Amino acid sequence: MSVEIIPVETKAQLERFIRVPMRLSAKDPNWVAPLMFERREALSKSINPFFQHADVQFWLARKDGRDAGRISAQIDHLAKSDPAAPVGFFGMIAAEDDEAVFKALFDTAEGWLRARGCVYAQGPFNLSVNEEVGLLVDGFDSPPMLMMGHDQPSTGRRVEERGYAKIKDVYAYISEQFAFNSRVETRLNRPLPPGFVLRKVRMKQFDQEVATMVEIMNDAWSENWGAAPVTEAETKHLANSLKMILIPDWIWFVEIDGKEAAFIVLLPNLNDAIRDLNGKLLPFGWAKMLWRLKFRPIRTARVPLMGVRKAYQKDRRGILAPFFLIDAIRAESLKRGLLAAEYSWILEDNRPMRHILEGLSARIYKTYRIYQKQIAPTPDPAT
Repeated sequence: MSVEIIPVETKAQLERFIRVPMRLSAKDPNWVAPLMFERREALSKSINPFFQHADVQFWLARKDGRDAGRISAQIDHLAKSDPAAPVGFFGMIAAEDDEAVFKALFDTAEGWLRARGCVYAQGPFNLSVNEEVGLLVDGFDSPPMLMMGHDQPSTGRRVEERGYAKIKDVYAYISEQFAFNSRVETRLNRPLPPGFVLRKVRMKQFDQEVATMVEIMNDAWSENWGAAPVTEAETKHLANSLKMILIPDWIWFVEIDGKEAAFIVLLPNLNDAIRDLNGKLLPFGWAKMLWRLKFRPIRTARVPLMGVRKAYQKDRRGILAPFFLIDAIRAESLKRGLLAAEYSWILEDNRPMRHILEGLSARIYKTYRIYQKQIAPTPDPAT
């Protein structure tokens, strides 16, 4: 039967959109259903600040009387793009292993982007480069950490059949030994360099601390591939969403000569606490989740954010900052019984960060792929 594409325009359709991967992955032992209320907020134009600087459209694919797939297309007006060959994005891809379904979804998303002047389509981004990035292509044998994706093994092949090719891989590193090599450990045991202060987050000044994180992030990441600035509204929204699970002892700053120069955030892996809730917090999900977070040992966690201002990246103290920050969260997390920490995501060509993590005996255990396809002719500059 033919595939019907339905634009998501109502709350009921958005509910169906959110539930598509939950049905497709129901038998996958490593799938973790997201919390429904969190997904509603993340995809809400009135709640998620991303929509303030982006045009976004969602679609459902309907076949044989069931929702067989979904996709989004978005144009982020803050993302880097060549004006001569603008880039648009796709995301939220989840569909049955059916060529016709994937074709209908991608034809629709590409047509929407093309009509808005895009020459290239990149993705998946759910919804931006600062959120869930890439399609899982390796590492299906373990569940995802907090705010990381988990896709069906067939999806990558189907995306490539639509003419998409890899433009970049990003990695998730896992650290289970928490030990730097002997040279780094020796340096960490020496006194701190002059003008170098290592401190925890000041929760009484949380809003200001968040603003400082935004400032450091946007400076530190500005030259990274695909970088798009994070707005303060987006970071505040994320911080407020995660405030319930934040552990102050797991958020650290480095000050150099009195100025905040670097920071790191380690978050408990919420997925460990919600794996059996099937996305629901009612009637008893809230109680289960909060009890587990408060009374169970935290066994896994993720570092989603870390950065060093560019002005200090060639300064000896700035070079040392990531090592001291990781050492600080290592010491505090081990007190709580942490067994493994994920550092993600890391660009494949970010050699400095990969060198630091490999010095921590961390290893790549998941690979996420970002694809690109030319969807329209490059405009002739002479016309």
